[in-house]
Amino acid sequence: MSQGSRLPLKAASDEKARIRESVLKKRDLLGPASRKLKDAGIRKRLSSTSEFRLAKTVLLYASFRSEVSTFSIMEDALAAGKRVFLPVVDNKIKELRPYQIRSLSELSSGFMGIPEPAVRKEMERDAGESDLIIIPGAAFDTGGNRLGYGAGYYDKMLSRLTRRIPLIALAYEEQIVDFIRSEPHDVRVQMIVTDRRTIVCRPTGPPAGRKKVS
Repeated sequence: MSQGSRLPLKAASDEKARIRESVLKKRDLLGPASRKLKDAGIRKRLSSTSEFRLAKTVLLYASFRSEVSTFSIMEDALAAGKRVFLPVVDNKIKELRPYQIRSLSELSSGFMGIPEPAVRKEMERDAGESDLIIIPGAAFDTGGNRLGYGAGYYDKMLSRLTRRIPLIALAYEEQIVDFIRSEPHDVRVQMIVTDRRTIVCRPTGPPAGRKKVS
């Protein structure tokens, strides 16, 4: 692709910041009743996927603020006899480290108030042990491109996987946008479960009239 088709780095960053701000504002405005209904729909749709049903080990995340709630999903996984891993933020080295939990009672407030499992060496695990990885994000497009919160923790962890593991994102329909520009280090998801649909992601180019970053 020619240099003229490239979007300058600052412009690309500004575009992502605008999308993130707009989508998170919509997500934050969802009322408790609406959010409860949406969470129930997402939980039901996820549980019906073969990826979730067949997984013996699931790397999940503990929902925070206005994210899709994952606590009932964790309970479902544990009740089904699955091993459940949750990430702990190691802010010193800017990385996520998964730890296994056996009960939600093991969670306590961690980095930025996010619920995290206790850091116990015997419970530390590797993301590559998972049969399924379920991740959060600010916004997604139907091609599987993900816009995170800006720290790059998940991209770093997922880029180290040595085998293909299904990646599923949970999102409210309000978090789905037309197109998110991807960069070489970005990791795509294969499926997005929303309150209205289950999206099997297939790579797509930018909408007509827009140029994709090379």
